[in-house]
Parts: sequence; C-alpha cells; structure tokens
Amino acid sequence: MSTHLQKYAHIPLKQFSNRVWRTYQGGALIDKWKKTFPEADGSMPEEWIMSTITARGKDRPENEGLSLIQTEEGVLSLKELIDSNAALYLGKELAEKYGTTGVLIKMLDSVERLTVQVHPDKEYAKTVFNSAFGKTESWYVLNTREIDGEKSVVYMGFKKHVTKEIWKAHFDNQNIEGMLDCLHKIEVKDGDAFMIYGGVPHAIGSGCFLMEVQEPTDYTMRVEKTTPNGLKIGPELIHQGVGEEKMLECFHYDTYTLEEALQNWKITSEVLDSSHEFTFKTLFNEKHTNCFGLNELLLDGSYTIEGNSCFYVAVIYSGEGVMSCNGKEYEYTQGDEIFISAAISEITFTSTTPSKILLCYPPS
Repeated sequence: MSTHLQKYAHIPLKQFSNRVWRTYQGGALIDKWKKTFPEADGSMPEEWIMSTITARGKDRPENEGLSLIQTEEGVLSLKELIDSNAALYLGKELAEKYGTTGVLIKMLDSVERLTVQVHPDKEYAKTVFNSAFGKTESWYVLNTREIDGEKSVVYMGFKKHVTKEIWKAHFDNQNIEGMLDCLHKIEVKDGDAFMIYGGVPHAIGSGCFLMEVQEPTDYTMRVEKTTPNGLKIGPELIHQGVGEEKMLECFHYDTYTLEEALQNWKITSEVLDSSHEFTFKTLFNEKHTNCFGLNELLLDGSYTIEGNSCFYVAVIYSGEGVMSCNGKEYEYTQGDEIFISAAISEITFTSTTPSKILLCYPPS
C-alpha cells in the first residue's frame, strides 16, 4: 500500500485524453467535443474514461486503454492510484467485492457502421473467460451526423423469424445483408438511450456519437469477418480465441417485435430534482441494471453532490465552471473527465457557462 499516493483520493482527478484503436473508423465528433484540431476520423474512434483495463487488439501497445493522471510524482495510471488503497478510492464495499472500479466508460464516434456483434452475459463470461464481469452496456446518444446521406441508426435484437440455424447459416456464408435483416433497425437522435444486455446482438450505425457505460471488459464476439470499410478481422477479434461454435453460443436467440425491442431496451430519462439553477436526471439505474448507473446534471448555477461512500465519474459534455472540494477550487471545462473518489464526501459544481455534466456510477 503506497501511502504517499493516498492524498490524491481527496481531490478531483482529471485524466489525460485516452484514445483507443478499434476495427472501425470515426472520432471526429470526439475531437469536436474535446475542442482539438483537426476534427478528423481515423482508427482511434473511442475515448476510454477512467479505465483500469487494457484494450484487446493484436499488436497494440501493452497498456493501451489505461487512464493516466498527472500527479506530483509524475504521470500515473488510475489503476496505480486505486491499487495504493482501493477502499479509499473506490469505497470499502466496492473494493471488497471487486477490487476494481467495476465499470468502464467510453465516448464512441462512428463514421462507419460497426460490425454486428454480441457481448457475453455474466454466466458466459464466467464459464468461458473466467471473468467476474460480462459486458452488459448502455448507449446514450449525444450527437449524430448524416454519413453519405444516411441518417444515424442502431441495430439490436433478433426479429421474430430468426433461429439459431438461420443465424449460423448467415455467418457461415458471410451474408452480411442477411444478418442485418435479422436485427431491428432503429433511427436515433440526440437524447436517445438504450440498454444492451449481454447476449443481445447489436451494431452501432454510422454517424453516432454516444457515451457507452458498461461492465469493465473488452470481450466482443463479431460475426463479420470484414468490416464495412474493408478491414479484414482476424480470428482473435471474431471469437476471442474460443472458436466459432462457442462464439455463436454467446448470442441469446430470443426474438422480438420492434415494439417489444423498444419496450425492453429503449430508456426514458426521469427528473429526480430541479430548480431554477439545475435539472438532475437519471438515465440508467437499478430499474435497468445493477452493473452501473448514469445520471445527467444540467447546470446554470450551483449544485452540491453528497458522497455515498462510493466513487463516481463526472464527464463534462459542455460548459465550464468551478468545483469546490475540501476547501479548494478546481476549474472544469468541456471535455474534462474527472474521477471523484469515495473519500470525497461533498463537491459543489458552480457553472460560469451553462453546463451538461454526465455522472457515471459503479455497480450497485
């Protein structure tokens, strides 16, 4: 236990930009959000936020995906800080149960459709990967753009006609149109929110900029061996080393009408508290999953957040202002990603320009 690192648990911690390579192209809307130039699409279309896990990719840097923070001791990973005293940073209960954050947060911007894929539920993850976490995730759409005249869409859930045999045949034949036709296609706009549970087939369409809060793994099973942009995908990214037959077992073969799919997975936000200075909403909470939570604070004034013996993460989507914490003030601005440890009992956000702050929480 490194006692000299424990002082950082008492201040808000901002991470460096943390872009991650993926098999699809995008990222220009992340640049726009971060106010970095040029705003360009490329092979780093995701920003991983307060991450203590590494990304899975062939021939990529060993520690890609780990969040880094500037300290008096130099640049350290958030993982190193947490490991110095997990109970202090995470909260005693979370530290004892998981020993890690239990959540991964991403900003994701696609200029092309992502491959059709699925993530493991907890049972599959435990059995096949010996992992305490599957990869149930959530999507909160923050912005969209038309690509080649196409509106932004997402795909999710099997239609009523689909069987495991039909799906396997489409996979064996690499019938991409057939696979897409098996899934519900849903047009999206800013403010839309979806739960994507482990086992549910899905794909994010082109032109979607969203926040993804998820269980902290990078297990993705893909059924397309070539991306829409023509990139060949190796076996390790198709089935994560478990083989194609076992990969196909990751899917839940339940089928839905479009109405049922939207009822199951599209989420409506709920206002928890409001005044002339703020609106505090909940998006994802225990009604939907115990894997993570997401709230939104729209601020034009001041709002105080009381700690609940657990860490959380504040992502500044827009605006700027000041955070007051333990008698000191810290500026915040659009694009900041801030880890607020369990040791901080109270923090007050005061906006100097109207702010949209996304508050992400670990498992309940």
